[in-house]
Parts: sequence; structure tokens; C-alpha cells
Amino acid sequence: MRVWFTVQIATVLLAVSAIAGAGSEPDMQAQIRDIVTSELAPTATAADPGGLAAAVYAGGHLAFFSFGFADDAAKRPVTPDTLFNLASLRKIFEATLVALGVGRGELRLDDPVDKYLPELRGDYISRVTIGELVTHTSGLLLPTDHPPWPDQTFSRDQFIAMLNAWSPPTGEQPGKRRIYTHAGYVLLQLVLERRYGMPIGVLIDNRILKPLGMTSTFIPERGEDNRAVMTPQIMQSVVQGYSDQGVPIGPPGNQQSYYDFAGTGQMFSSARDLGIFLRACLDGAVIDPDLRAALEMTERERFRVEDKFGQAMAWEHVRLDGITVIDKPGGLNNASAYLGLVPARKLGIVLLANRGEYPHEIARYRILPALARL
Repeated sequence: MRVWFTVQIATVLLAVSAIAGAGSEPDMQAQIRDIVTSELAPTATAADPGGLAAAVYAGGHLAFFSFGFADDAAKRPVTPDTLFNLASLRKIFEATLVALGVGRGELRLDDPVDKYLPELRGDYISRVTIGELVTHTSGLLLPTDHPPWPDQTFSRDQFIAMLNAWSPPTGEQPGKRRIYTHAGYVLLQLVLERRYGMPIGVLIDNRILKPLGMTSTFIPERGEDNRAVMTPQIMQSVVQGYSDQGVPIGPPGNQQSYYDFAGTGQMFSSARDLGIFLRACLDGAVIDPDLRAALEMTERERFRVEDKFGQAMAWEHVRLDGITVIDKPGGLNNASAYLGLVPARKLGIVLLANRGEYPHEIARYRILPALARL
């Protein structure tokens, strides 16, 4: 284990030192490196399955940290360019599309979803708005949102029929409560595709990824075996996913969805590409002012859940002692992802792991608060 750890940390030190040497605060960069490494290294040892890639934006600099293997059997190490399944981090990008549409007058948060999908005729679903979908306040809670998970998939027509037939518990109304729902974002995808007349992956690419210069982030098509359809060259950079016990789950490029229609798989990206997104969110490094405003809009709290927790557009607000963390976790049984911001201090972190149940809370409760104290 010692050799594995030393090699990985040496890679980290070189990457961070190169960044620190170019900056005006090398001591701060060294402190950032020490905080992040001391917290992350124990969570990604040789005894743990898979590996971890992280990007940290602090002090005006990006630093990258890599641990472990993208594929244990092949001993292929994780790098800042390794491609991971983002799980629910994809929701941030769909929320950004909504914010862009609102800013450009193309749609409204209070638009009912049946304005764009008139096939939605159910009594409850016809009262749900775009704003409620994007903030998880629609009240929807379908079988695909919680255990026991269904053992079948749903076509688009079956999904629409399920929404039309759905009725909430007595007294439930749209906009009154925060209930996390995957189905709500699948519906949001359909709304956006209908509004703009193009697939969700093309929308995200044209309106967000290309303007930001993010070239390694994409929603691939999903093949019959739930493996993402990618070129052999791209597949060489994709991780093998593992359970938290180290059991391989699915092939490299594995996608998971209960929805059997186009666009419902997960996104893939790298720590390096998401570092670009961190910088855009925190320093406004966006050429297009509409996109800069949209990113800011997604981060604003829109529904207060309790004293220490609130819901924004996909993002969540967590109020800790002295700071507010705005973040989004995501996870599957073979992938874990986290993106966290402290806008008031221009701090941010990305964690990408190719195993289920990675303890991403360490970023929210320990790494970001420690960096904020520097």
C-alpha cells in the first residue's frame, strides 16, 4: 500500500506545485494541497475499490488530485482526464438550461408542464410547473424515485401514462414540499426537448459545454446492454465501476436508467472538464453574459426546507458555522460524484469516484469549511 500511496501523492504534489509556482500565494496553495490530500487520501487507499479524481478551485487556482485505479484489473491509474459517470450531477446542467431559457424569455418557471407536453392530462401532473420540477417541489414520487426499485424499464409512452395516472398522498400539492425526484428531471428533459426541438444532449452541448470550452463532457447514447455508445478511443479513458465492496458492476461505460428512451442515461466527464465548470460558477469565467447569469440563477435558494437546508435549482444549500455550502451529490451503485461551492469565498471542489457509496460528505463538512478558514 505504501508504494501505491507514494506514487499517487507524488503525482498530486507535482500537479499542485506546478499550479502553485505560477501563482502569487504559494504558501496558501501548499496549505490547500495539504488539507485536501490529508482528507482524501485515507478514503482512497490500495484497500479501497477503484479510484478517485478531484478538482479544487481555491485562491484563484485549479488543482487536481488523483488516487487509485480507473480499472483495478488492468491497473490503469486515475488521472484528471479519466472519464467518470456523473450520476445526478447531470441535473445541474438541465437546471442551467432552464435558467438560460428564463433569462432569454424562452420559457417561464411558472409555465405548467402541459404547456409543452399536452399529452400530460392527469389532474395532478397538469398543475405542476417547470419551476417545481427544477427545485424538486413538484410533489412527484414515482416508483423509480425510491426503494423498492422496480425490476422493469419504462418506455416514453409508459412514463407519460404513469404521470397521468399518478395521484399523491392526501393533501399533497405542487410547490408545498421538497421531495427529491429523479422522475421530475426525466420529465424536465422531455419539456426541454419539446420546447427547443432537439435532444437533451445536443442542447447541453450547444448551450453550456461549448461556450465553456468543456470538451470531455457528454451524454452518450445507451446501447442495449446499458453500456454507453462511445468510440474505442474514448472508452480507453472510461472507468470500470465497482460496488462499495469492490465488486465490478457493469462494463466500463455502464449507464443505468429505468427509462428506456433516448437521453435518459447519465453524463460522463472528467475532473479537468468539471474544473472548468467550477471556475465558471465561482469566478464568472464565461464569455456569454446570459450563461453567467444562468449559472448564478441556478445557485440561488428558492425553497427553504429547514434552518440549515434549502433547495436551489438542482443545487442544495447547507448552512454551516460561518459558511454556506452550495452543492450537489450524485451516486449509483457503481459511481459517486460531488460538486460543491462556497461562492462567498470563491471555493469549489469536484469529487469523482468509480465506486458506490463514496463518502462525499467529507467535502461538504470538512474540506470546504477548512479551506474557507484559510
